[in-house]
Amino acid sequence: MAIPPQPPAPAPRHAHRLCTDQRRVHLRARQRHADATALGALLIHLPFFLCSVAVVALLSAPALGDLAFLGVLGWLATGLLVFHRPTESLAARRVLGLRRPTPQESSRLTPVWREVTARAGVDATTYTLWIEENDTDLNAVAAAGHIVGVTTFSLGRLPDGELAAVLAHELGHHVGGHAWASLLGHWYALPARLAYRAVRFLTALILRVAASISALGHLLVVLLLGYFALATLTTLYGLPLLILAAPYALAAVGRRAELRADQHAAALGFAPMLASVLHQMHEADQAARHQAALAARAAGTRLPEESAMAKLLATHPDHHTRLHHLQPWLQPRPPR
Repeated sequence: MAIPPQPPAPAPRHAHRLCTDQRRVHLRARQRHADATALGALLIHLPFFLCSVAVVALLSAPALGDLAFLGVLGWLATGLLVFHRPTESLAARRVLGLRRPTPQESSRLTPVWREVTARAGVDATTYTLWIEENDTDLNAVAAAGHIVGVTTFSLGRLPDGELAAVLAHELGHHVGGHAWASLLGHWYALPARLAYRAVRFLTALILRVAASISALGHLLVVLLLGYFALATLTTLYGLPLLILAAPYALAAVGRRAELRADQHAAALGFAPMLASVLHQMHEADQAARHQAALAARAAGTRLPEESAMAKLLATHPDHHTRLHHLQPWLQPRPPR
């Protein structure tokens, strides 16, 4: 008697498979706030902001005279564009190089995003999903007030659970206010940064011209510039010194923001998935470094070690640090 063919065994479920069945969603009354890292970023940008106010006022004075404050108010109002949807869309396309998902990408991405926002008690339609054409990097981005972007590599390679962990991390940046605070700080610091670059360029030009004339002329120019720098420090109560230290403080706040976003994803139940993603990112970095070391060896040189200054300016913690902070969420909880 012939034995009927057996149906193929079902494919094993991925350990990080995510159930995206629709259900009722309870939305929190307070869906976003500004946590300590967001407030810290704004505070660190304060010296830049004050210098920017002075720069805008000086530039407005020739045209507006006694009404120069109107120029300052108009510039301050431009910060509201951080939350302006059309401006965000323009920035996503032109500055960040993102695009809208295709229908096929949306069919994969939208259910996962809805599951993440449902667990967080956040309205999924508050934010806009974007795609970055990048088939090599496992990455995502949270920007401005409503932008959540993910690379095509992440979308195509990660199982639903790990993709959800990445999106939950980016949602954590929005919920904690990291994205808008960072962009707002950089925007209001822009006039001060541009003025600093202009002053640095003019100073270097003056020194070159003075050096070409005579050694005495060069010395006099150096003394005059030193006196001007000292007078500026005294007049502005040392604000320029704070500006010099700001990049290191901002990097430290950025690293803390990444850990807080990891904590947000873990609290939503994505700690094992996020840990898996971090392990993959670590392995990719190790492989890239190994390839670079082989290329350097073939060229007869050595791969330079990461300097202490580079570590201080790093905006993301290393993977070991992030995994260490995830450990409390990965430990089995005792039964109640």
